[in-house]
Amino acid sequence: MEPHPDLTHTAMYTASEVESRTGVPATTLRQWERRYGFPRPMRNANGYRLYSPEDVTEIGRMLSHLLMGVSASRAAELTLAGLDPHPVTPGAGPNTVRLVNELTSALLESDLTRGHALLAEAHAHLPVEDVLTQVISPTLIEIGARWERGEITVSHEHQATAFLRTRLNALMDAADSPGAPGPLVVAACAPGERHELGLMMLTLALRRRGVRVAFVGADSPLGDLGVYARQRGAAGVALGLQGDWALPGVRSQRADLDDLGLPVFLGGALMNAWPELAEELRGTYAGPDAATAADIIVRALEGSGTVRQEDT
Repeated sequence: MEPHPDLTHTAMYTASEVESRTGVPATTLRQWERRYGFPRPMRNANGYRLYSPEDVTEIGRMLSHLLMGVSASRAAELTLAGLDPHPVTPGAGPNTVRLVNELTSALLESDLTRGHALLAEAHAHLPVEDVLTQVISPTLIEIGARWERGEITVSHEHQATAFLRTRLNALMDAADSPGAPGPLVVAACAPGERHELGLMMLTLALRRRGVRVAFVGADSPLGDLGVYARQRGAAGVALGLQGDWALPGVRSQRADLDDLGLPVFLGGALMNAWPELAEELRGTYAGPDAATAADIIVRALEGSGTVRQEDT
């Protein structure tokens, strides 16, 4: 990659600016560059990568394909061919209440094509973490409330969460930098807790902040979790509790994490309702949403490793 002879009259973006626009971390951009041949950044006189508007368009196109559930290799082929998944009509920012209502209806009516289009609209106008907190999370809450009221079946709820899980997996994969420096957090659902989408959103938010995350997932016995965290050299544990069904397991097994000497961060709907539980469970309440929780965890880990490094 040779220095560009004249960047004076061309709008170019640093890696940090590209990340703020697209939500794709600099480490992921370098992976795509090595694996797929794009983006194609220039180097300025100081050796820093600079990305053109065309690069930013390709990065957004790649992410859109990933959000549609396309594999990374196929998404790269489609991106290099200049093919967009579904065009989004430009305009003013979306009404997030409308997006939540329409996305909820689309998923409960099994109209997944409409669901794809609504999320594409959200990502076209909102930063990634606003999509999480203003669209996906409220949609999950509304679907859960309808199930509790008996308005939908568990099959409706499972199909909707499966759809959103696929979208979150794509975003998590795009933000993952397994070889990057920085602290490692093990993220798991508490024993008996099978609702993992909130934990996935936290994982995404942490990875976007340069924190490596080992996502363990649902219903994790704390003894096994402690062994795993020790073997991986983790700097902390994030534990998700969505309902009171998770409390007995955490209360009876919490001592299995004490020997680690690591901070334990507690989040989820149950913790939001009763944050005072954090003291009983010998942990730190991580806040009401994924973005806030990620910021709290990053601040707590600042002394344990590099959270974010400037791209060169």
